[in-house]
Amino acid sequence: MSTHKLTAALSIFAVNFGCLAAGPNLGKPIDAAEIAAWDISIPPDGTGLPPGSGTPAQGASIYAQKCAACHGENGKGAANAAVVGGAALTNGIDTVKTIANFWPYSTTLFDFIRRAMPYQQPRTLTNDEVYALTAYILALNKLIGENEAMNAQTLPKVKMPNRDGFIPRFPDKL
Repeated sequence: MSTHKLTAALSIFAVNFGCLAAGPNLGKPIDAAEIAAWDISIPPDGTGLPPGSGTPAQGASIYAQKCAACHGENGKGAANAAVVGGAALTNGIDTVKTIANFWPYSTTLFDFIRRAMPYQQPRTLTNDEVYALTAYILALNKLIGENEAMNAQTLPKVKMPNRDGFIPRFPDKL
């Protein structure tokens, strides 16, 4: 590139960057209600879990309708990962990681389903549907009983098998 072309390119970049850096009239302010709609993270202790509840039986029919096509019948895997089973992680790094043998907190399962599932329509499930699906998957993995309801009080109490398998990055946040 000639010096003249390089100087011209740098000048254009500087002008554009200067306009961006100045930032007038870029974007729009958002209010607290708009922020709250996206502030849906659920930490391990369950703080912020929404109202609602669900049982494994309720979750089974929702799973069959909205999840089985990707995760297989009874969570055994299909086009996407299995959500049931998995050998102990003591078998090495190549062990298939599933909810039962890898995930440290039941609230993480709720959080993930709520924000990312179903894949084609994320964030379309009601709170009751998310609780029911969480209960169903936990029951399939024999982590809760088939008649246990999951809600904001019961879900954080579920002790996942790999809860102590992680070193928390921010232990004071647990």
